[in-house]
Amino acid sequence: MKARDVAVQGVLAGVALVAAFFVWQREPSRAPGEVTVEDAPASALDRIRYDEESRFVELVRDPQDRDTIWVRLGSKPAKPPPEAAMDAGVLARASGDAGSAAPDAGALAPATNAGALAHAGIDAGRSARDAEALARAAPDAGPHPAVSDGGALASAPTDAGTPESPAPVPPPRELRGNDAALKLFSRFAPLRAQRDLGVLDPQKLDEVGLAKTERGLTLTLDGTPRTFRLATPVSGWGAPYLQRTSDGHVFLLGPGLLPDLEAAASRLVDRRLHAFDVDGFDRVVISTGTHSRAFIANGQPPGAVRLSPVDAPGTPDEFARNWHDRLWRLTPVELLGRGEAPPGPAPTPAFRVEYQRGGKAVGELSMAKTPDSSWYARTELAPGWVRMGGGLELLAEDAAKLTTPR
Repeated sequence: MKARDVAVQGVLAGVALVAAFFVWQREPSRAPGEVTVEDAPASALDRIRYDEESRFVELVRDPQDRDTIWVRLGSKPAKPPPEAAMDAGVLARASGDAGSAAPDAGALAPATNAGALAHAGIDAGRSARDAEALARAAPDAGPHPAVSDGGALASAPTDAGTPESPAPVPPPRELRGNDAALKLFSRFAPLRAQRDLGVLDPQKLDEVGLAKTERGLTLTLDGTPRTFRLATPVSGWGAPYLQRTSDGHVFLLGPGLLPDLEAAASRLVDRRLHAFDVDGFDRVVISTGTHSRAFIANGQPPGAVRLSPVDAPGTPDEFARNWHDRLWRLTPVELLGRGEAPPGPAPTPAFRVEYQRGGKAVGELSMAKTPDSSWYARTELAPGWVRMGGGLELLAEDAAKLTTPR
């Protein structure tokens, strides 16, 4: 190749790199008429919080791994019903009336007794002996009726009882987000809408569901929260209206932005047990108690993994193959959050499987059973315990058979 041809190729390569750079840097394409609600780069977004009356959902970027999104699912304390609030007000007023009645009664009793004593002294012809007898008789007469009524009123709130304390709210459950969570996260910065409706009057706010709403959206950008109100659909469904609290502007969001947040538990949570497929490991080590056994693994998705004992690599073990296929196809029933333990006593370990590739561990699965016969698993990908379905006793028994010394 001549020097001129090399130079031409170099120039073309440089032009292609420059063009690719500008394409990468340019602003993403917009739909016709689209407006910007919050102008911020995706790198500035740290957290998305979606609020409803009784629950909230948060998408949080992992500070150590910016490509990992954590989904936090939480509940809010239950609000007392209107009847309970009204009853509490009545009890409070009754308590106040009783408190005011008791002092009045106390003030009335001494005055009445003193008047009676003075009158008795005059009628007795200023006889000291009779006055002393009347004075001794006055305490025996008992308290004024007003005193008794005041005490009854004062005790009324206690007799009526106190409202029950609300049930404690469990801590939020923190789960690993899937690819859909990562893609959704990037769509909120910059945040765009279909239309800017401006500032609406109270009647219009009521029509679109923004007058009285418990729904909200908070974007944390470089540590600063930006808050928005979300409309409650008047007829149970409708277009997602959003109001920016900083200036009151109302926007019409696109139809595909909020449904994933509303159904985050089913759409945004990574439910996989492993980050690799059946071709991601070449060795399996099965352990039960103090015994373990290693197998050479060979598999291609979506088929089952063929397992052969390391001491007989040319002899596939069909029993081990079928056992691992059953294990590999298990799906979790419930994902516990990061740092969350199964309820009750700690689970008892049943068996463990370690996956290796090139002599290095790439993953593991530990199966355990609780006293109430529930089965839980831990893996290298799941942030916490994973509750599995029932009927895994046979799988545990077969694991013990596979590891029995031959």
